[in-house]
Amino acid sequence: MATSANAANIVKRGISRTVFRWIHIVFAIPIFGYIYSPFEKLPGYAPATRFVFLPVMVLSGLWMWKGHVVRRLISKTAPILVQNFSQKKRSISPKI
Repeated sequence: MATSANAANIVKRGISRTVFRWIHIVFAIPIFGYIYSPFEKLPGYAPATRFVFLPVMVLSGLWMWKGHVVRRLISKTAPILVQNFSQKKRSISPKI
């Protein structure tokens, strides 16, 4: 039973990684268009690029890079780990 749950979790993470990768790629395309478009067309692209495409691309990139840290902080086991770490830290006495 545990191996099937672990396998499902691996598949779920693989699919989410693929989805975030494609979101990142698709939202980068308009930014390239904004950078390489003629100067006269920039005012039409500017609001969408600044407030939609760039933030989504940055957030998806950060999630792909440090999403495991965010998941660990949000998970239910995080308070237990923090509590255990703080108890270990208090029990260590400084050497003089």
